[in-house]
Amino acid sequence: MRPKKDDNELRINEEITAPKVRLVGENVPEQGIYSVAEALKKADELGLDLVEISAKADPPVCKIIDYQKYLYQQKKKAKEMKANSSKVVIKEIRFGPNTDEHDFQFKLKHAAGFLQEGSKVKASVFFKGRSILYVDQGEKLLLRFALELEEYGRAEQMPKLEGKRMMMMIAPIKKK
Repeated sequence: MRPKKDDNELRINEEITAPKVRLVGENVPEQGIYSVAEALKKADELGLDLVEISAKADPPVCKIIDYQKYLYQQKKKAKEMKANSSKVVIKEIRFGPNTDEHDFQFKLKHAAGFLQEGSKVKASVFFKGRSILYVDQGEKLLLRFALELEEYGRAEQMPKLEGKRMMMMIAPIKKK
């Protein structure tokens, strides 16, 4: 008997401790409740494993399957899910509190491109030295930035001052 590694690992064959189990699946001609000994006998006749699929059910649900093939399919499915999941990319655009119009438009164009390709944009205003006096200007700049990008993305949070920088996140709008 091999040691059980964690709660996610399934019990197979002699590791199943319940007195009775519910057999389901394609390899079972008559689905129903059997004693563990009967279920193991049926699995042995087919040359397959008795695998406990749901231990929390009453009685536990088991299938007669090839356990190694089942593990392989689960790993393959998990790998596929991971490949299909989208990774969130965050692009940062930094301003000063007194950024002029041309620089603002230039950065706005880049941010629009980032949002169209599906990346999040983190816009921040960095206050150096005494420029911390212009916090309200930085906030206005970020709010204007979010307003101009309204057709490409929406603001996830309002401008927030953290230390010497004010930040705002803009998420892309999902295309239908």
